[in-house]
Amino acid sequence: MLEESKKILVVDDEDRIRRLLRMYLERENFEITEAADGDEGLSYALAEDFDVILLDVMMPKMDGIEVCKELRAKKSTPVIMLTAKGEEISRIHGFEAGTDDYIVKPFSPREVVLRVKALLRRTNSIHSSSSTNRPRDIIQFSHLMIDNDAHRVMANNQEVDLTPKEYELLLFLAKSPDTVFDREELLKEVWEYEFFGDLRTVDTHVKRLREKLNKVSPEASKMIVTVWGVGYKFEGVPN
Repeated sequence: MLEESKKILVVDDEDRIRRLLRMYLERENFEITEAADGDEGLSYALAEDFDVILLDVMMPKMDGIEVCKELRAKKSTPVIMLTAKGEEISRIHGFEAGTDDYIVKPFSPREVVLRVKALLRRTNSIHSSSSTNRPRDIIQFSHLMIDNDAHRVMANNQEVDLTPKEYELLLFLAKSPDTVFDREELLKEVWEYEFFGDLRTVDTHVKRLREKLNKVSPEASKMIVTVWGVGYKFEGVPN
C-alpha cells in the first residue's frame, strides 16, 4: 500500500518562487497547494488540513506574521517561514507568532525540501508505531501529562494545543527533570541541524509554552524554570 502524499501549502507572492518550490517538492511526492497572498493563504490553511505550510513574510493584503498569528489561534499546523529579511528582529517576530522554522532568501530549494522532511519526520514519527505489545509512552506529573504516542499534552485534565516545536521542547525538558540545559544545548537537541539561529529563539518558545500551559494550569506552567545566567530546567517528579 502506497503512503498517502503529504500536503504542503506554499504561500508566496512571487510566482517564480512558488513554481520553483512546487517543482522540487512534487519530485518528492508532496501534494502542493499555492496561494499568492496572505489572505488567500490563511483561507486555505483554515479550510484544509496541511502537513506543512511554507509561508513568506512580506506579502500584500496580509503579511506572513499576521497569517501565522491568525492560524495559531485555531490550528497548530507546522509552519516554515520564508523571507528575504534576515534581521534578528524579523526572526524573533516570526517565532513569537508561532513559526516552527525559518529560512532566509535566497535559499536552496534542496534545503527547503530537507527542512520540510525533517519537520515531517519529527511530527509523524510520534504516530508511526502501531504496536500494542508495549506500554504507552506517557510521562505523568501531578499537573501535567505528556502522551508521546498520541502527541498530546494534558494539564489539569485539559488538552494543551502546542506547535510541533513547543511540544518537542516540553518533551525534551520533561524527560530530564531537574537537569539544567543552557540555550546552546536546547538549540542543538531540539532544533537539531535544520535550524541555525540565535539563542533568543529558545526564550521565545519557552515564553509561548508557559503562556499556553498557564491558561489551563498555572502549576504546570511553573514547572518550566528559568535558571538565571544559564538556561532552563523542568521541575517535577514523575508519578
